[in-house]
Amino acid sequence: MVGGIVGLVFCLMCAVPFLIISVTNKDSKEPINFGSGDTTLKSKVKNAAEYNNKMATLYKRCAIAFLISGIGFLISFFMGVIMICFDYTLGIYLMYRSYKKY
Repeated sequence: MVGGIVGLVFCLMCAVPFLIISVTNKDSKEPINFGSGDTTLKSKVKNAAEYNNKMATLYKRCAIAFLISGIGFLISFFMGVIMICFDYTLGIYLMYRSYKKY
């Protein structure tokens, strides 16, 4: 049970930054970057409001995936480990691909 609680806390620590970025930057005048500090987006993004709305939705989905993985840790430690592995491999890849598409 202790491992499940530690896994949940770990997942919450991963989900909260994504959630904060999505909530605070949704209405920003500048495009949301992928955490890299990329300043070239200003010249590439034509409609910053639409772009930020899509990126905020993407970040919220990522936060939800980590929250679900945390719940998976509470159900079964091994299920949580498998879910977090998918979040960090397939999930981050899909997020990056979506980011590059816009």
